[in-house]
Amino acid sequence: MKKLVLGNTGIEVTELCFGALPMGPLQKNLSVEDSAEIVKSALQKGITFIDTAQGYKTYPPIRKAIKETGIRPIIATKSPASDYKQMEAAVNEALEMLDLDYIDIFHLHAARASTDVFDVRNGAFQCLLDYKAKGKIRAVGISTHSVKVAAMAADIKEIDVVFPIINIKGMGILEGTREEMEASIKKCINNGKGVYLMKALAGGNLVNDYDKAMSYARSVADVSVALGMVSLEEVEFNIAYFNGEDTKAFSKNIGKAKKFYPVPSICIGCGSCEKTCPNHAIELHEDKKAIIDYNKCIQCGYCVGSCKSFAIRMI
Repeated sequence: MKKLVLGNTGIEVTELCFGALPMGPLQKNLSVEDSAEIVKSALQKGITFIDTAQGYKTYPPIRKAIKETGIRPIIATKSPASDYKQMEAAVNEALEMLDLDYIDIFHLHAARASTDVFDVRNGAFQCLLDYKAKGKIRAVGISTHSVKVAAMAADIKEIDVVFPIINIKGMGILEGTREEMEASIKKCINNGKGVYLMKALAGGNLVNDYDKAMSYARSVADVSVALGMVSLEEVEFNIAYFNGEDTKAFSKNIGKAKKFYPVPSICIGCGSCEKTCPNHAIELHEDKKAIIDYNKCIQCGYCVGSCKSFAIRMI
């Protein structure tokens, strides 16, 4: 599989990055054992890059897969921690739960944040820089849905890696257009930042146009693309595609589109999902029941984790 170096970091990754969000409790909620088998397959078949996060709750299967294969991939993780103490706890949690001596890339998890993120979360950012100085983090980054934040990150020398959202439909992009995000990404690359892309399939919304969506993402820049995978067949399909192999033999159910749905009879109208959604895709209706705008939803699953009554299901 094609390999790339992330900007000036010296970190080499495969063009296809294993996205660990969908297999966890925010979406598919697979067991640790089943998830580990999927990660093991990805590692054994050549993927060397895994993207996860504190909130995804997928550290255990990743650790298990690393132990059982003996393969140490590049690990990128992230935390929404707002201050130094919280971020320090997040870094130590990742090191301990993954049983690693260092984390390759640690992002400020800032999907919904705007350009004041580095002021509002200065303590958390400083913690990442301090842990990089200690050798516990190789590269400091930011994950963002904002065009303005991506452009700003390009000019911040302490930022090594930027993980922006982009897809052919522009779904989920905040504070700008798809074309403006393309420009921000190119600015990051020109300034030596490592870049890899999230939500190229818009959280599964574009799965029926997989080739078109992937062709677009790969044309934006010569960078890695993170794709969530929840089955052995999806791992094989994605690897075959990125290797330029024939994928016709794979099941037509690969990546079959699903949607999150708030069950009215269970929803208690607390509004936690509305506050959590990074793309303002869910809100309470006049009857105090949550409703999702599927034109904005990117299937991140954050609403699932925030729901106090477990009312949001994937169908």
